[in-house]
Amino acid sequence: MVEKAITGEKRAFMTGNEAVAWAALAAEAEIMYGYPITPQNEIMHYWTRLAPKYGRKFLQTEDEISAGFTTCGGVLAGKRAFTATAGPGNILMQEAMSMAEMLRIPTVVVVQQRGGPSTATVIYSQQETTLTCFGGNGEGLRIVYSTSSHQELFDYTIKAFQIAWKYRFPTFVLGDGYQAKMRESLYLYNPEEKGIPLAEPYPFLGQEGRPGVEREPSHLRNTYNTEEELYQIISRYVEDYERMTPEVVEYQASDFEDAEIVLIAHGIVSRAARAAVKALRSEGLKVGYFRPITLRPFPVGKLREIAPKAKKLVVAESAQGQLFKLVQEALYGETVPLEPYFKPGLGITSEELVEFIMF
Repeated sequence: MVEKAITGEKRAFMTGNEAVAWAALAAEAEIMYGYPITPQNEIMHYWTRLAPKYGRKFLQTEDEISAGFTTCGGVLAGKRAFTATAGPGNILMQEAMSMAEMLRIPTVVVVQQRGGPSTATVIYSQQETTLTCFGGNGEGLRIVYSTSSHQELFDYTIKAFQIAWKYRFPTFVLGDGYQAKMRESLYLYNPEEKGIPLAEPYPFLGQEGRPGVEREPSHLRNTYNTEEELYQIISRYVEDYERMTPEVVEYQASDFEDAEIVLIAHGIVSRAARAAVKALRSEGLKVGYFRPITLRPFPVGKLREIAPKAKKLVVAESAQGQLFKLVQEALYGETVPLEPYFKPGLGITSEELVEFIMF
C-alpha cells in the first residue's frame, strides 16, 4: 500500500511552487501533465521527485497545448489530473480549457503569473487576471481562486480539486512569480484528517451500462449543429454556474463599516493593502479593506453592500486595470468614485499605498 504523502500537521518553510506540489499530493492528485515555463517550473520539478514515492505519475508533453488537452484526457479517464503554467503557456492552454468548459470537464490548473504581453518578463505580475478568468471563447464559466500566500497556495490547490469535481467547471489557482519563488512558512496537512472532503473522481468515458437505459448518458459534446441547440446548452450551463456562485464565492473584508475610503486588491498585493489599511487606521484615517478571493465568480454582492457607504474606492493591482474592470462591472450603476493605482509587472508595497492615500 502506498503511504500517505502527509500525515498530521507539519510546519514547513518552502517556496510556493513546492507548496503546490505538496498540496496536489495531499489532494491525492494522480497525474500531472506539463511543459516547462518560468516561474512555475519547480512545480513540475518537485512533483517528479515526489510522485514516484507516492505512486503518482507525470507526463511531460511537447508543448502547453498538449499539456492542456492531456489534462482534459486524464480527467475524462477518471483521474485527478492537473497541470501548471504561466504567461504564454496560459494562452496556449485556453483552447483546451474552453473545451473543458463546453464538456464540463473538472480540470485543475495552477497559474504562476509572469509579466506580459507575450514573453515579457519571467518574474512577476498580475497581468494574467483577465486571461485566466475569460481567456477562452464562450462565457468564462470557470472558477478562479486568487491566492496571497504560500498557505493559500496549499489550501486552494487542495480545494480546487474538490470544487472542480463537485461542480464540473474548470478551476484555476492563480498565484504569481513572487509566490512561486520566495520562501515562507506554512502548515502542511492531510485534508481528510481535518474533515476536508477529497474529490471523488469517476470516468466520463468507458462507464459500465447502456447509456440512457442503465445509466445517464454523458453527453460529452463540444460541437453543436444549430444555434438554437447551442443556446439551450449554454443557458443551462449559465443557470448551473449562477446556482453554484453563492456556494463558491469567497472574499475578505474588514474595517468597512465606517470607511470613507475602501482599498481593493487581490492576490499578493492584498497583503500590502491589508498592512496599509492597518497603518492608515493607526493615523486616524477611516480606511477599509476588500479582497476578492474568487475572481470568477466575483463577490459582487458583498462589494455592492460595502461600496455605497464609502466616499471613494481605490483599486491597487500589478496590472493596468484588469481587477479594476472586474470591480467596475460589479458596481455598474453605483456612483462611488473609483481611483486606480496601477503598476503592471511591478510589486506594490504597503508604504507606497499609505503615501498614495494620504497625499
